[in-house]
Amino acid sequence: MGDALESETVLTNKSRIAKLSRDTKNKVIFSLNQFLTIDWLKEAWKLTRKSGALGVDEQSAEEYGVNLEENLISLLERLKSGTYIAPKIRRHYIPKSDGSQRPLGIPTFEDKIAQKAIAMILEIIYEQDFLNCSFGFRPNRSAHQALREIRNQIMDHRATWVLDIDIQKFFDSIDHAELRKILDKRVCDGVIRRLIDKWLKAEIFYEGISTKPISGTPQGGVISPVLANIFLHTILDEWFENEVKPRIKSPGFMVRFCDDFVMGFEKRADAIRVFKVLPKRLEKFGLTMHEKKSHLVDFRSPPNKISKTKLKEFEGRIRKIQSFNFLGFSHIWHSSRNGYWVIYQVTMKSRYARGLLSIKQWCKFHRHESLKLQAKRLRQFLLGHYSYFGITGNHRRLRRFYREVTELWKKWLSRRARGQNVDWQQFNQLLQRHPLPKPKIIHQYYTANL
Repeated sequence: MGDALESETVLTNKSRIAKLSRDTKNKVIFSLNQFLTIDWLKEAWKLTRKSGALGVDEQSAEEYGVNLEENLISLLERLKSGTYIAPKIRRHYIPKSDGSQRPLGIPTFEDKIAQKAIAMILEIIYEQDFLNCSFGFRPNRSAHQALREIRNQIMDHRATWVLDIDIQKFFDSIDHAELRKILDKRVCDGVIRRLIDKWLKAEIFYEGISTKPISGTPQGGVISPVLANIFLHTILDEWFENEVKPRIKSPGFMVRFCDDFVMGFEKRADAIRVFKVLPKRLEKFGLTMHEKKSHLVDFRSPPNKISKTKLKEFEGRIRKIQSFNFLGFSHIWHSSRNGYWVIYQVTMKSRYARGLLSIKQWCKFHRHESLKLQAKRLRQFLLGHYSYFGITGNHRRLRRFYREVTELWKKWLSRRARGQNVDWQQFNQLLQRHPLPKPKIIHQYYTANL
């Protein structure tokens, strides 16, 4: 009964914040910390991931939860009184597909709760302002909706001159002064703004050395995605909607998922014009467009209806047409059974290779585990892969992925011990006892005859 009442209180406050934001459209909101209550912190605690990496204090979610009520009361008092001190952020690096490393910032568990509590308020306020072109880290929006929107825009409106843009080290480059100016237009509550400043200034701890950041917000920080969305909403989304669209001569679109975005235009001249001015727009706010990773893509399709005799000729031509990548998928033209050209979104080669490498390494180091345990883990791998990459048009690559996973499993089972090679007959019998999930399309984007 207590939890139900707490949820009802939080739900009521969420509605009040949303109404306040709608009623003060394009105006500053000064009083927000009244919504920061113990019930609000409990909700933030529920939503905070409990299995994440530990921060600099090495305190786990389980340890924090032993005296949860007392800890949250203490946290609330420090947040509202201004005595809360943002702890150091532990730096961790993970490899990227291009060979470089992506820096992550890992807060302490209590700091994650505090960030989540403030992020919840900011998300509700700015959700009333955000435009339909953004899909990342927003309620009831997903990467697959962004992918569907791109396909629909190109197929329906022929916006086939595509700007594939990469912002260089976006999270590390966010200008604190510019971010504060943007926040000034909407949120001026003293408690919330002081907390955001403390998180922006929080020291980064790596290999025993602490450094103070002069720009950026850590990837891995709970509040970082909403701050990134607020930043790009102002400098990119509103700019494209209010300044670019009225000035171009043909229809255009933009789809953004946090700092990943593409723009599409019907006319090449419009695409070139925006491509030239975009670096200046980003530089104005301290950002840099990655020259080597940003491209103008000629994504025009061949004639929509072609005869079978000319199919091979056009298939040869289509190989010369550029593709572009977005959210782990390569976007390509492919002919349907009826001779129509449609967009296929297939797993990027780098993401495909990364997935296989992960499974290969797991099979190698766990080949002596029981077959039941191995099959269970591989099922999890495959289902996770299908849940994201299982979209219409990608079935061929899913089948190939499934086949290569089974071959990897067979290979490493044969190396469990010398002289214990597993032939295909034995392996197929094993698969009957411990079946792996077959490829499955989870996201049905369209119902064309492919």
